[in-house]
Amino acid sequence: MKGLSLQWRITIMTALLTCAACVLTNCLVGYTGMRYMDAIGSDISAFNATGEDSLQAFDPTKAALDDKVTIVVNDAQESFGMTAWYITAGVTLLGGALAYFVSGRALKPLRAFAAQVERVQPDNLSEIRLNEDVPTELQRCSASFNDMIARLGEGFSAQRQFTGNAAHELRTPLALMQAQIELFISEHSGLQPETAELLGLLQEQTERMSRMTKVLLEMSELRSVPCEDDVELGPLSEEVLTDLAPLAENKGIALNCAGDALVIGSDTLLYRLVFNLVENAIRYSRPGSTVNVSICDNNSRVFLRVEDQGPGIPKQYRESIFQPFFRLDKSRCRAYGGAGLGLALVWEIAALHGGTVEVETSSENGTTMLASLPKRSAALTEQ
Repeated sequence: MKGLSLQWRITIMTALLTCAACVLTNCLVGYTGMRYMDAIGSDISAFNATGEDSLQAFDPTKAALDDKVTIVVNDAQESFGMTAWYITAGVTLLGGALAYFVSGRALKPLRAFAAQVERVQPDNLSEIRLNEDVPTELQRCSASFNDMIARLGEGFSAQRQFTGNAAHELRTPLALMQAQIELFISEHSGLQPETAELLGLLQEQTERMSRMTKVLLEMSELRSVPCEDDVELGPLSEEVLTDLAPLAENKGIALNCAGDALVIGSDTLLYRLVFNLVENAIRYSRPGSTVNVSICDNNSRVFLRVEDQGPGIPKQYRESIFQPFFRLDKSRCRAYGGAGLGLALVWEIAALHGGTVEVETSSENGTTMLASLPKRSAALTEQ
C-alpha cells in the first residue's frame, strides 16, 4: 500500500468495504431466501398430497410429488444464489470505479497544490506564491507554505548580500597584501631559502584567497546579470578552449570541440560555466590525455558535455561536488589552487538559466559532465 497513490488507496478501501457489505448482505438475504423457498416447497408438497385447501406439514411419504417440487426449489435456489453473487461482483466493481473517479475529483485541489509546490526553485523564491483560493482544508497549508517561502527568500537574499559584502571587503586588503609581497620579492633577490619559501607560500595563498573572493563576488552578483542575449555555444566554447590552451599545453592535453546550438542567456555567465567545466577537466585529467567538448540539442533542450580522462568521481559524491567549498581531495585541490567553488558557480549559472548540471558518467577512465539548458525557442516560451 505504501507505493500506491492516495487515490488508489481510497479506491481499494472503498471497493473492499463495498465487497464486504455486499457479501454480508448476500449471505443474509440468501440464507433467508433459501429458508423461505424450502418452506414454500414443503407447503406445496403438503397441499398437493392432501388435496385440501388447508396447509399441512410436509409429508415425506409423498415421494413422487416431493421429488418434482424439490427439483424446482433446488433450481430456484441455485439461480438465486448465482444471481446474488453476480450482483455482488457488479456492485463491487461499480463501487470501486465510482470511488476512483469521485476520489480523483476530490483530490484535484491537492494535485494542483502539489503542482504549484513543484514549481518552487531556489532561484524563484521571490516570484512564486501559492494560490490561497483553495478548499478550507488546504488554506492553512498554503498560507504556511507562502510564509516559509518568504522567509527562505529573505534568508537567501541576506546570505548573498553578506557574501558580496564580505568579498568586497576582503578584495582590497588581499590585493594590497599581494602587491606588497610581489614588491618585496622583486626588491630582495638574495633571500635565504627559508625566507623565499615562506614568501612563496604567502604569495600562493594570497592568490588563492583572491580567486576565492572573486568567485564569491561573482556568485553574489549573479541575480543582477541580465540573461537575454542570443548565445551560440559553439563559438563560445571555442573561445574558452583558446583561453585555456596554455594550461592544457603544460600537461600535454589536447582540446577538442564539436557541435553548436543557440541558447538565450548571459554571454558572460555562460562563458564562465563552460570555462569552469573545461578548466576543471584539464586540471584533473591525466597528462597526455584529451578533453572533449560536445554540443547537441533536441526540440527543447541544449546539451553541453565536457569529457575528461581523469580518475573519476565516486558515486556517493556526484551531487556533493556542486556544493560550495566541497572538495574530493583537499591535497590535490591545494596543488591545483582550487577552493571548491568552481562547480558551485557552474550549478548557480545553470539554475539561473533554467537548466541543470550533473555528472552524466564517471569511472576510473574519466568523467563526463552534462549541462542541460533550455533551447532558445523554449526559453522564450517560458518567459
